[in-house]
Amino acid sequence: MKFTKTVFGAFCAALLVVASCQKPDEPTGIKTGGSGTGTGTGTGTGTEPGTGGGTDAPAYSAITPKSTGTWKGTAAEPAVTDGKTIPSFNDDYRSIAGWSNKDKWNLANVHDPSIAYYKGYYYMFNTDASYGNEHMNGKDHSHFPGKRSKDLVNWSYVPGPFTDAPDWVYTRLNEIRKRMGLEVIGRANLQYGYWAPVIREVNGKLRMYYCIVIDNYIKTGKANTVENFDGSWTERAFIGMCETTSPETGEWTDYGFVTCSSSDLGKDGWERKALTNWEAYFYYNAIDPTYIIDPKTSKHYLIHGSWHSGFALLEINPETGMPVKELGDPWADSAADLTARFGVRVGTRSSNSRWQGSEAPEIVYKDGYYYLFMAYDGLDVPYNTRVVRAESIEGPYYDITGRNFTNGRGDCFPIVTHPYKFSGSNGWVGISHCCIFQQDGTGDWFYASQGRFPESAGGNAPNAVMMGHVRRIVWCPSSADALDDLWPIALPERFGGLTKKTVKAEDLPGSWEHINLKYDYGKQDVSSKLELKADGTLSGALTGSWSFDEARQFLTLKTATRTVVVAVAKEVDWEANPRVETVVYAGTEKNLNVTWWGKKVK
Repeated sequence: MKFTKTVFGAFCAALLVVASCQKPDEPTGIKTGGSGTGTGTGTGTGTEPGTGGGTDAPAYSAITPKSTGTWKGTAAEPAVTDGKTIPSFNDDYRSIAGWSNKDKWNLANVHDPSIAYYKGYYYMFNTDASYGNEHMNGKDHSHFPGKRSKDLVNWSYVPGPFTDAPDWVYTRLNEIRKRMGLEVIGRANLQYGYWAPVIREVNGKLRMYYCIVIDNYIKTGKANTVENFDGSWTERAFIGMCETTSPETGEWTDYGFVTCSSSDLGKDGWERKALTNWEAYFYYNAIDPTYIIDPKTSKHYLIHGSWHSGFALLEINPETGMPVKELGDPWADSAADLTARFGVRVGTRSSNSRWQGSEAPEIVYKDGYYYLFMAYDGLDVPYNTRVVRAESIEGPYYDITGRNFTNGRGDCFPIVTHPYKFSGSNGWVGISHCCIFQQDGTGDWFYASQGRFPESAGGNAPNAVMMGHVRRIVWCPSSADALDDLWPIALPERFGGLTKKTVKAEDLPGSWEHINLKYDYGKQDVSSKLELKADGTLSGALTGSWSFDEARQFLTLKTATRTVVVAVAKEVDWEANPRVETVVYAGTEKNLNVTWWGKKVK
């Protein structure tokens, strides 16, 4: 999610979440030497000054691994579906949004989820976010709260790693500030945000890279409010790392600093002339990490970034979980000098902007390609998901049309998710910041993110309802003459845990709803009626003919101007009352610049 000087307040209002302050202790243990201009020595853990910092300056303090302690509660066992029963939980969870009801939440209060299969469970951890700020009532391991499931449908609460912000964040922030010639920000004045972790099983442990943002102005250290604006950008974000073998207990070992927001404008380039200026100080914003073990080389990488100038690819030591290269001070006098230490830039929505609107990278490898998913635009309503791919981890990454994302050549396609509305419902908005994973035992690919109610849903603060969405991914041809050139698209209906069934030709004729899932900033794409007739013709939203390849589960929809091959599947119709199983489709075409979603209604 986007970390900005002015947008954080709007973000908090949209999520109904605020940053917390720590105990009002005076600064301790912060090294206070000068900054200098020479070249330091550096280490992979960032404990020494590197390029950009002076040799007359002291080292950054070493970080000692520390247990986060054990949660006082006990994690409940999640229910398990029988593969036949359709989920009955209510998407509008506002009546049970209170913290005391967290064991009833299931997929309620999910934002920026990351999912990994570990020791028989799917574990999910996410951003501190909840309807009505209810997570603020959690006093015990409530930062980066979690859930676990055995079937991807029924989820029970598990604690996050942290009760308070790790001490190393306060210390490292102020050591950096001292090296920049800035005053220390006292603990009582620090504004923390806990955002967007990623989890992976590494070396038999569950590893988490987590983000902590500092929402104070750089110049004066004052809290980020319009009234306090001091002509500077807000402070940096940090990525830390912790590991556990028992996530249900809340006890992790925290190893601390991995990287932080970094600038190519030097240590003094943080001036911001006005709140309307978007020439950001930071080149890389150190939030929204994803993690991959490269199947081709066995190397480990962290990719992160949100808005600003794009996504950084940082190689990680698999044993320590820390950067392979020496990072040094988080500034340089050029992008080339900065990216040599803080990671090569693998992509940006626009090469001409320091405020390009993409974030939340998620990367997976399949059949020779690295697929890089990302979120576009603001998180409250317009959030939508795109995907590009490359043959090398460093890129270049291209979209389905051949547009170069690595070089920032503009908006990329296909659209994986977008705000939408089927009839009989309020629909969903803000559907992005995804994690991509495979189902244990089947190898099927899944997409998970939050979805929000639109304001039209009514009641109190409907857009702050954040429901976890888990969807199956289908792999769709780029064109009718390239059936093996497959791209991932999320299904239009969420996963209901029903036993997977093959779609038959006789399942297809009937009445459907079709969505032309196009990019329409801040607006829901609305369904229209479509008939697939038994004689193989189409009428309504599309006019033409259809045919079906049952072996590949591909439905070809042909109009006078387009031939689009979509993938079909059986899934739950969540808008029906009562909910029922139905047939759905998803697909695109390389020159279409839209995705086609559909579901059969009778």
